[in-house]
Amino acid sequence: MKLAILGAGIQAHAILDDFLRFSGAEEIGIADVSKTQLDTLLDWAGDERAKGQVLNVTDGNAVREWLEPYDAVISAVPYKFNVELAKAAIASRTHFTDLGGNNTAVDAELAMDPEARAAGVNVIPDLGLAPGMVALLGAGLMRELGGSRDLHMRVGGLPQDPKWPLNYRLFFSVGGLINEYIEPCRVIRNGKKELVAGLTECESLEFPAPFGQLEAFQTSGGTSTLIESLEGQVANLTYKTIRYPGHNEQMRTFNDLGFFSPEPIEVAGEMVSPRAVTERLFELNLGEKVDDVVLVRITAEGDLNGKRVRIVEQIISYPDKQRGLSAMARTTGFPAAIITAMLGRGELEGAGARPQESCIPVDRFRAALAERGIDIQRTVTEL
Repeated sequence: MKLAILGAGIQAHAILDDFLRFSGAEEIGIADVSKTQLDTLLDWAGDERAKGQVLNVTDGNAVREWLEPYDAVISAVPYKFNVELAKAAIASRTHFTDLGGNNTAVDAELAMDPEARAAGVNVIPDLGLAPGMVALLGAGLMRELGGSRDLHMRVGGLPQDPKWPLNYRLFFSVGGLINEYIEPCRVIRNGKKELVAGLTECESLEFPAPFGQLEAFQTSGGTSTLIESLEGQVANLTYKTIRYPGHNEQMRTFNDLGFFSPEPIEVAGEMVSPRAVTERLFELNLGEKVDDVVLVRITAEGDLNGKRVRIVEQIISYPDKQRGLSAMARTTGFPAAIITAMLGRGELEGAGARPQESCIPVDRFRAALAERGIDIQRTVTEL
């Protein structure tokens, strides 16, 4: 089996680490437009199975040709490239996955189902942490329960030691972060799909020490395809991002004052985008590398063995300092790598462009997470 990674950035480190240790691949190809970034990743890996290739992902013909020897590829580049990359993968008959992050791009990829089926390949977008792992685990919980069912997912990547300003640090792209805050959020309420505004409906929740009281609020993207997959099957479904207390109010202030607006305004005779300035300031002031932690809480309610129950599954994941992988990289890269390797090994039945919750065996996925040290703590309470 041969696997490939498009992009040699932060997430590629975790994906490559997983492929090398767990996939059984005889070769892993990594392509990036930057030779410097490629060389850094290959030196870090120190494994002859990893092969680098300088490649511009906007060159569809070159991408298609490069992909032909590979059984499966994962896109770890910005989501704006994923639609065309999925087309190239279908043309090369290579299974395709990506780290998603944009509902419009995901919808366009899923619309390629006829082409993917005809080529005998799978296209599975929106993998990683959230969207990704939490949706797959949540869908699995819904299959365990009957009756009127609710599913609520809470996820956050946080600095272990919160400091001013904002008690936050950047653990993924600043553009993606702001999109999550300001784009519409898809939910199911009373059995019907709805859109709600980002940064709204702030709630308190408690995690074990040293975290204590935290807050969670509506953000976009986390429900991904789960809204369509579970429509008509659940009464209520929500996704919120976890932060230290006070962050929501600060972000709403930024948003209400226009700091997240892309529309240029005149400043000293020059037209300037407030969002571009905000993103750069966030990068400069929140970009310091610090120890992080990923917190996940998935709460499901429904009927089990004739009783009404609440199942709570919780993950508290820390960095792997020995391998130089942050908690965010591990919980994003590992789940995506697990599914990509499943495709490469031919473990899934059928083909097509489809959401992960419709085709990935959850029990096998959970076992793979445990093998990688991502532990799920589960409690069941009778209501």
